[in-house]
Amino acid sequence: MGIKENVEAILKEIGGKAIVEAAAKTRTAKEITEAIEAGIKIIGENYIQDFKKVCDDVKQPVRWHFIGSTAKQKHQLLRTKYLKAFDMIETLCDYGFALELNKKCASIDKIMPVLIEVNSAEEPQKDGIMPEEVEAFIEKVNSLKNIKVEGLMTMGPADLSVIRKYFRLTKELFDYLIKKGYELKYLSMGMSDSYKIAIEEGANIVRIGSKIFGPRT
Repeated sequence: MGIKENVEAILKEIGGKAIVEAAAKTRTAKEITEAIEAGIKIIGENYIQDFKKVCDDVKQPVRWHFIGSTAKQKHQLLRTKYLKAFDMIETLCDYGFALELNKKCASIDKIMPVLIEVNSAEEPQKDGIMPEEVEAFIEKVNSLKNIKVEGLMTMGPADLSVIRKYFRLTKELFDYLIKKGYELKYLSMGMSDSYKIAIEEGANIVRIGSKIFGPRT
C-alpha cells in the first residue's frame, strides 16, 4: 500500500481514540504532503536539518511538532525562524534549555506549548526527566510565562515485552498530575511498533513513521 492507503487504514483502525502524528524523519515534502492530504494533521520532525528541507515545500496547512533531542539541536531550534514554525516541542527535559526557550519566545511574542519528556524506564542513555522528578520540573517550568506545559511524552524502552509497564506508569503519572491541578491535555506515547499498546494504556497522541511512510532508505 502507498502512503494514502496506510494513513487511511491507520485512522480507521484507531477511530479517533488518539491523534495520529506522522513522524517524518528523513521524509520528503512530497511524502509529507501525501500524508497530510490523506488526513494527517500533525507532522513530527526529529531533526531541524530535515525540517529545513521540507518546510517551504509543504503548502497544506498542518501543525509541526518538534520530537527530537533538544539537547543536541538547541542552538538551531532556538532560531526565530524555527520557533515561529513549530507549534509544539514534545521533548522538553532540561531547565536550562527551558530558560533559553522562554527568553527567545518572549522576544517573538509567542507562548510555546510543550510536553515534558519522561524517562519512564529510567534508562541512563536516554533523555527525559525521571518519573519522581516530573512534578517538581513542571512546577519550575510553569513559572516561565512564555512556555505552556500541555502534557507528557515518553519513548519507553525498546523491548516491546516490557513497554506496557512503562506506558502505564506514565499514564498514572499523567492522571496524578491532573488530580493535583495541573492543566495537562496530551499524553504522547507509542510509535509504529507500539502504538496499539500505547492507546490501550491511555495515549492520546501516537507518533507513527514507518507504518505510514514505509521503511526509510
